[in-house]
Amino acid sequence: MRRSGWAAWLRLLVGAGVLVALVWHLGSAAFLAGLRRIDAGTLLAALAIGLLTTVLSAWRWCLVARGLGLRLPLGRAVADYYRALFLNAVLPGGVLGDVHRAVGHRGGAGDLGRGVRAVILERAAGQLVLLVCGAAVLLVRPSPVSSALAHALASPGVALPAAALCAVALAAAGWWCLRRRTGHTERAEARQGLPSRAVWPGVALSSVAVLAGYLTMFVLAARVAGVDAPTAELVPLVVLALLAMALPVNIGGWGPREGAAAWAFGAAGLGAAQGLTASVVYGVLAFAASLPGALVLLVRWAAGARVDRRPQFELEERVLAEQGAPQRRT
Repeated sequence: MRRSGWAAWLRLLVGAGVLVALVWHLGSAAFLAGLRRIDAGTLLAALAIGLLTTVLSAWRWCLVARGLGLRLPLGRAVADYYRALFLNAVLPGGVLGDVHRAVGHRGGAGDLGRGVRAVILERAAGQLVLLVCGAAVLLVRPSPVSSALAHALASPGVALPAAALCAVALAAAGWWCLRRRTGHTERAEARQGLPSRAVWPGVALSSVAVLAGYLTMFVLAARVAGVDAPTAELVPLVVLALLAMALPVNIGGWGPREGAAAWAFGAAGLGAAQGLTASVVYGVLAFAASLPGALVLLVRWAAGARVDRRPQFELEERVLAEQGAPQRRT
């Protein structure tokens, strides 16, 4: 197995290790407590929130694709996005669904590169808005979590490893950029894809609305888990958990999110077990919100949309190899 494959599996093991450590310290009851409280009404609410966030995310994808010169109808984008969410949730790595939609939309001329860049830029826009809004909330909104986080980062035992980790990440990013140098045309397309005046307002607006949907889903999960703290007090805790979920060491979103939620709720005096339970409920609701993607898969399979999968399979393997994800076996 190549180094990239080992790195991908190592990231999965880190996410699994976080979950095992939480079970070890907090017990399995924290995982199971909230699941008993999920009812049909909660699942319907999750599906409604998921529909809103998925449509907005698909619209963002359409805008970025249009900026790159690709035509992507909104209806097809919504179906492909639902499918990607479902595949990300059920397959290892959490990115295979995005690889699938990137390869599946290559443009009329079969331009794989622009299709991949459209997906990468669309996801990057969402992560950027999450980082900016999350940092603003943690800095502006007074909370015990902000104080605990600032105190932890000021400690040499935390600050030095965090600085070393950031240095390694920046060095790795720099090496990757040098290794994956792009040509003038690709750089021009990337600049056109997001900062274009015709594109970025819609991308920013949809990203903020999607983030609001994620926050609403997490607050709903906290209520189901029995957390009765005011919503204004929950928002910084939820933001920290969502930021942790963006770390590339998770299993379908699971792992760092649960660890961050347990720590944040504990620092806020709400109890680490309740934070873990709320995060578990959120994971279940997010999975339920992605289930229409399974229906998309079944409908397209029944319609014979994939008569010959081998060419696209090879393209997906190529993209996975470039992104450093673990290779699948035929």
